[in-house]
Amino acid sequence: MAGAVALGGAALGTAHASAATPTPTPTPGAGPRTTPRPGTAEEALRELAAGNRRWRTFRERHPDETPSVRAGLTAGQQPFALVLGCIDSRVPPELVFDQGLGDLMTVRSAGEVLDEAVLGSVAYGVLELDIPLVVVLGHQSCGAVKAAVQADLTGTRLPDHIQYLADRITPYIDRSKEGDARVDSTIDANIRAVRSRLAAEPDLAAKISAGELAVVGARYELTTQLVHRIA
Repeated sequence: MAGAVALGGAALGTAHASAATPTPTPTPGAGPRTTPRPGTAEEALRELAAGNRRWRTFRERHPDETPSVRAGLTAGQQPFALVLGCIDSRVPPELVFDQGLGDLMTVRSAGEVLDEAVLGSVAYGVLELDIPLVVVLGHQSCGAVKAAVQADLTGTRLPDHIQYLADRITPYIDRSKEGDARVDSTIDANIRAVRSRLAAEPDLAAKISAGELAVVGARYELTTQLVHRIA
């Protein structure tokens, strides 16, 4: 699907991999969803699209928060998508996709930066819980990307742990652009790079090749609350 097409649109197009496996039978005690659990990447994308559409039109349902869901989830979980997002307080995945308890596994690091803990967390969701969709979710006005771009421009060294983040974003800085456009373009480049690295991880790549997993990049716009794909 072209990057300009919104996740919140009526049609999502083709994911990175079809992940066309049958919808699994819910695990006993895994928590009763109010709707059937998406079992493929395409179904998961449609569910996220519908949720984002509700979010940005102020028609949130806040699903899967009932007493029965809470009780059911004590015995296990079966999330249908994993979202690797930024720590930014304005972009909580469960809210921007209008999902509830047990629906999403979320991993968050500043600028979606990967390290062994993040990679292990993503792998756990895919390999242990059979999640069919991983979404790398960047966002407009990302502070981690801004810090990396500014440090690159000025040569300033950031505090150690923040410099660690900047060092991992710096290779994707778009130096063909200036000012805010450089930051904006680097946000997209960073999303693509993180998505590509995840898709190349051997265990995840095997799942993609088998049609059991899709890894996609997406971006949240703070000004419109829209999530759209980054090709």
